Amino acid sequence: MSYSVGQVAGFAGVTVRTLHHYDDIGLLVPSERSHAGHRRYGDADLDRLQQILFYRELGFPLDEVAALLDDPEADPRAHLRRQHELLTARIEKLSKMAAAVEHAMEARRMGINLTPGEKFEVFGDFDPEQYEDEVRERWGDTDAYRQSQRRTASYTKEDWKRVTERFDAIHRRMADLMADGTPADSGAAMDTAEEHRRFIGGTYYDCSHEMHTCLGEMYVADPRFTATYDAIRPGLAVYLRDAILANAARHTS
Repeated sequence: MSYSVGQVAGFAGVTVRTLHHYDDIGLLVPSERSHAGHRRYGDADLDRLQQILFYRELGFPLDEVAALLDDPEADPRAHLRRQHELLTARIEKLSKMAAAVEHAMEARRMGINLTPGEKFEVFGDFDPEQYEDEVRERWGDTDAYRQSQRRTASYTKEDWKRVTERFDAIHRRMADLMADGTPADSGAAMDTAEEHRRFIGGTYYDCSHEMHTCLGEMYVADPRFTATYDAIRPGLAVYLRDAILANAARHTS
């Protein structure tokens, strides 16, 4: 039995455009064609699509997914075991995040002021005050640092919540572009990088394209930043840096 591209899109919860893209790049080529040349997918195709979507959800770039699935020595059961381990780790992390969010909600209900570390507890073990001395030493004499201190000094818990949600949304969009195989120098990726720059400029300090490229390089050079971005999707730090550089070149050339 075979299925049309529309049926498969409905089964998998993806768009027809996504399936066309997977076909175009050779990631998921339908095993059959109708007499009219339309794509038809068999059970083996659906199994492969399931594997693709598992790896995509776990943050693997599409080229890495293709390499994993096309490895002639790979055992399908090994794929499932690996995905199960990764998903279990993801579930554990999300459970901790949910508990931290509940803690923040309860604190707000009771009128308790959270410490800076508690505000960012949902991001793991990162303590924003841990690097305060380093930040002051590296950038304390800059206008950007002083401007950021002035702006954020008046931020309330609700302000920080909105800031976090907006920044997360930008990072997720960039991660989705990377996962879909969109080049870092594409219009969509550069537009998202520009939104990233404007967000920093509107929230913390005036961020020129030159300063933005410095930040991009730091995301890759400093393993702490790299780990933060790669926790969203593996390879995101480099992809974001490349999109930032391409966007800066677009605006300064």
